[in-house]
Amino acid sequence: MQLQQLRYFATVAEVRHFTRAAEALHVAQPSLSQQIRALERELGAELFHRARGNIALTDAGEALLPLARRILADTETAHREVQEVARLRRGRVRLGAPPSLCASLVPDVLRTYHARFPGIELHVDEGGSRDLVRRLADGGLDLALIITPLGVGAPALETTELLREDLVVVSAPDGPAPTRRSRMRVGELRELPMVMFRSGYDLREITIAACRAEGFEPSFTVEGGEMDAVLGFVRAGLGLAVVPGMVAARSGLRVTPFEGDRMRRTVAVAHRKDTPPPRAARELRRVLLEHLAVEQR
Repeated sequence: MQLQQLRYFATVAEVRHFTRAAEALHVAQPSLSQQIRALERELGAELFHRARGNIALTDAGEALLPLARRILADTETAHREVQEVARLRRGRVRLGAPPSLCASLVPDVLRTYHARFPGIELHVDEGGSRDLVRRLADGGLDLALIITPLGVGAPALETTELLREDLVVVSAPDGPAPTRRSRMRVGELRELPMVMFRSGYDLREITIAACRAEGFEPSFTVEGGEMDAVLGFVRAGLGLAVVPGMVAARSGLRVTPFEGDRMRRTVAVAHRKDTPPPRAARELRRVLLEHLAVEQR
């Protein structure tokens, strides 16, 4: 019994016509008929009732059809999986991430991934979650690290929560502390100069929303920077900034946590629901989850 014979049989069973089946398979009709006859001899049973203009499955054919379809489907799956493994020797992954994660989580994850799959090209696109969600929807990214929840009207994405990260205040280590206490309230930012990220940063939106919830608008001394620039402005004594804890730990700046758990963000990995990511991207997602599992032990 050959896969080709099962493919011919399943096609004839679907269209109920030898000539149309041969056309669909791009083979000569006599060749198709010969292969079906050979399959019947192999099995010792006729698979079709052959009458002029009327092809029907016999009982043996009815028994074989679901098995043939399953074998063909398993064969296709095996072929696809082997090809996916082979493609891990080369290819690319397009990952989107906010700058704050590019400065903290992403480098360690990519180092591990590159060690396992050195033939895969890694393309990293920095941006705010709204921009990254749009690029995912447009097919410009395979995976993205985004801040959830997504806004109203966001495209259909498959998201997996990765971590919940505290936001903290960073200030110049040689300047005055932002509060006399070990932790500060959001309301204490009212009278303090701040360095603020450019529009489109999730950290900007979170910080401004928290201040407005306390009844005031924050005061910015410098506005519009990227992550490295903001940390540099803080280091120069131009103001405070609200940043993720992972970034603050590597910054060399004074770190002051907030009271309670209001100032947090949830990070998730996302991909489009309608199009599963390629194998190389799925492996990157797995490395990411493994890395966080180790970090959170």
